[in-house]
Amino acid sequence: MASLPQAGRAVDDVIAELTEKRADDVKWGDGRTFGMVYDGGPSVHAVAEQAARLYLHENALNTQAFPSLRAIQSEVVGWTASLLHGDEHTAGFLTSGGTESILCGVLAARKRAHAERGVTEPEIVLAESAHAAFHKAADNFGMTVRRAPVRDDYTADVDAMAALVGANTALVVGSAPQYPQGVQDDIPAIAALAASVGASCHVDACMGGFVLPFAEMLGREVSRWDFRVEGVTTISADVHKLGYAPKGVSVILHHSKESRAYQTFVFDDWLGGFYASPNMQGSRSGLPMACAWAVMQHLGVDGYVELTRSTLENADAMRAGIAAIDGVRVLGDGQFHLVAMAADPVFASADGAPIDMFALGDALLARGWYHDRQKPPDNLHSTVSNTNAGVIDDYLADLDDCVAAIGATRTADRSTTYATLE
Repeated sequence: MASLPQAGRAVDDVIAELTEKRADDVKWGDGRTFGMVYDGGPSVHAVAEQAARLYLHENALNTQAFPSLRAIQSEVVGWTASLLHGDEHTAGFLTSGGTESILCGVLAARKRAHAERGVTEPEIVLAESAHAAFHKAADNFGMTVRRAPVRDDYTADVDAMAALVGANTALVVGSAPQYPQGVQDDIPAIAALAASVGASCHVDACMGGFVLPFAEMLGREVSRWDFRVEGVTTISADVHKLGYAPKGVSVILHHSKESRAYQTFVFDDWLGGFYASPNMQGSRSGLPMACAWAVMQHLGVDGYVELTRSTLENADAMRAGIAAIDGVRVLGDGQFHLVAMAADPVFASADGAPIDMFALGDALLARGWYHDRQKPPDNLHSTVSNTNAGVIDDYLADLDDCVAAIGATRTADRSTTYATLE
């Protein structure tokens, strides 16, 4: 175990060592990383970096001390609600990311079910494609998960979900789109299912909240999924994904202030005075909040439409290119920016087995292309964004070469790590 040095170090030395530590990190700036960091371009970097300097130390724990952060939160929430067709009753808060937004939505649903229906053994009904954060929330809040399968097209099987709802259902979950294969669930059917038992309905739009509205503006066919759908109670949307703000900032929206109140913790029975916390954090950095405000103001609707156009065109090209290569295929019929690539069993390698997708991932990584691994089935996941503009042709050429080169190669490493354990 390392010890903190007794004597401090010079600024230049500290920064030099931090720079050296980054040597093995993915080089997202070259467009070869599909996910995790989303690059809106030089002017987006500039406005975010200047906002970050202004709000490096500010704390949203107490917005009486920092009224600018109260205004920033209110405005970012309002702009997002407008994009997602909220009305004058829609309310929300900023959070540190999609997981926290989901935790807040689940907590509000649990508390609502107890207050309004007397539910003491709350359950969440979701499809197996729903984000793992819902399972984390259930574990944290003492809830039971009732999990339904997906259909052959990877969308939630709403009929199977219907068999799982009942008197203890606090929340029914839909995704727009879901993360693993990038397909959109039938949100109207899921919301109606929740309403049928008086439960809340959460739409996980952490990936789609800053894509689907602009895709619709571009004339793409987008099934109804937001607050236009009756019965949708809460929506999570990440500004730090395809909203192109730096990590970490997300929005949790409630269809009403009454719903939002179930999320907020209020306490004054201690020696420190009145305490209220709108989400999972106490102290909250003002930096990501200000960056989100600055990026959204800088881009405006027109800027987001153009970034979305670029993103969707690149994702379309990626799907088409994968389909043209023998040995691999795209899972599901995704129409947006998420692409999952698996082995095509029709094309077997020399040993009669389909291509090993994780060996393919290793071969692509050796050429600088980073994907997340998923299963089942074994597949490589890509979140396409403006970050990847201009590199898709190079990617497809390398993919074609790697598919041909690995043949019957197998890798012993079957891990699909999407985690931090150390």
